Amino acid sequence: QVQLVESGGGLVQAGGSLRLSCAASGLTFSNYAMGWFRQGPGKEREFAAAINWNGNTYYADSVKGRFTMSRDLSRNTVYLQIDSLKPEDTAVYYCALKPGVWSTKVRRYDYWGQGAQVTVSS
Repeated sequence: QVQLVESGGGLVQAGGSLRLSCAASGLTFSNYAMGWFRQGPGKEREFAAAINWNGNTYYADSVKGRFTMSRDLSRNTVYLQIDSLKPEDTAVYYCALKPGVWSTKVRRYDYWGQGAQVTVSS
């Protein structure tokens, strides 16, 4: 079955960087779109970034310039590099997968990872 496993979360000081990973198994993810979402304390899950089957990436306006999504097809893994971290980036970060092209909508994604906690201290 399809599994998505995130890693790389942690506690980081404001201004720092970290990289999240999401390893997919059970499918060839080059045929799918992958997305990163985040859910802050008391907030709804929101779109952050996505990568299409052709490698094109898309970002929410709120993270453009600080977030970079990439993938390694040989490892069936996508990454989210987060730079210049801010306290408001504190959230659980989820990777998700859907057939076809990317979407900003949570409900469009069929598979989800368990989430990785990112906490940014001021």
